[in-house]
Amino acid sequence: MTENTYYLADLGIVNALGSGKEAVFEHLISADSPGMGRIVSPLSNKNYYVGQVQQALPEVPPELSKLDCRNNRLALAAIEQIKPVIEKVVAKYGSERVAVVMGTSTSGVAESEVAVAHKNREGKFPEQFDYQQQEIGTVSEFLARYLRISGPAYVISTACSSSGKVFASARGLIELGICDAVIVGGADSLCEMTLGGFSALEATADSLTNPFSANRDGINIGEAAAIFVMTKEVITLEASEKGDATNRLSNVRLLGVGESSDAHHMSAPDPEGLGAIEAMRNALSDATIEAADIDYINLHGTGTKLNDEMESKAVFEIFGGRVQTSSTKPLTGHTLGAAGATEAGICWLLLNNREQEVLAPHIYDGHNDPKLSKITLCQTSSSSGPLSKTMSNSFAFGGNNVSVILGVDGD
Repeated sequence: MTENTYYLADLGIVNALGSGKEAVFEHLISADSPGMGRIVSPLSNKNYYVGQVQQALPEVPPELSKLDCRNNRLALAAIEQIKPVIEKVVAKYGSERVAVVMGTSTSGVAESEVAVAHKNREGKFPEQFDYQQQEIGTVSEFLARYLRISGPAYVISTACSSSGKVFASARGLIELGICDAVIVGGADSLCEMTLGGFSALEATADSLTNPFSANRDGINIGEAAAIFVMTKEVITLEASEKGDATNRLSNVRLLGVGESSDAHHMSAPDPEGLGAIEAMRNALSDATIEAADIDYINLHGTGTKLNDEMESKAVFEIFGGRVQTSSTKPLTGHTLGAAGATEAGICWLLLNNREQEVLAPHIYDGHNDPKLSKITLCQTSSSSGPLSKTMSNSFAFGGNNVSVILGVDGD
């Protein structure tokens, strides 16, 4: 348990819903995701239904060209949205007192795939390829160098829970006095390794994913970046510092993080949901709140037979059917190493716009599976009142589980 206050002052976010807080929130509430659709892999020529970022991504500066990959460009797109706040905390605390903690599972593997294919054809790697592009820690190194931050910079990679676990790590750095602010989040990009890998596991859907339906048949892989600025105090910007007038700061707080590692199976969840139950209970304990205090849960909700059966059982064990829940993966795809931060970002957006009294709607075909525990899925985007506290679940391969609770200051 932590008794300190940790604010998530701002959010940069890009995914299949759009780029930026306003666009993502608007498309989330209207359940309209421009980036969900079918692609053909240029390497395998196979068809996949995915969540893909549609916006043009920023160019990586020439001095960082050895770290240029789509994953880092996704992260850069998110960073550019919150750069005034980052500059403020760097000026306030000093660059050595600001850390970067990111989650990813793909890094720049997509660039390596293209480079290896080129080498097989031409006998050598393309000139623009550098091995650093695919190193798992490259996104944090890239952001630290781009932002000229000299505090700790590292990556957590635990598959689909990667960028959920970063919140505990980032908070720990501040709690231990190692730094005063953390750039924290996740980024993952589409690549043949994950598309082909999940297809080989027979875990991908041929059309839009259908979580918690009797007809569910798998996941849609997605790509995304979501990055926050975590501090122990509220950060304010003068009007001249804001730039974009809509770039308002937030009083959303990290209330609790719960983790577990049940190691049930390399790729399948524990059917009894024991690790998931433990993670959620640990998060509630860490936040010093009760299950009844949670207003909304963003479910891991992958749309696979095993996950949805396990998760519905685990959520019902703790919350019964009282709390509103939804899976937002039909709107973003399963963004793997970026999923924890992306879905915490969705909770952040709901809390930051709580006066609108809205929820993230659950998108599926409406055919409930009688074999699943009867959790309450959000049928519309309307809430019965302003949200106060939310939970986001990420349950990964190997039993790496994390639940993150966010709340609004003063509640």
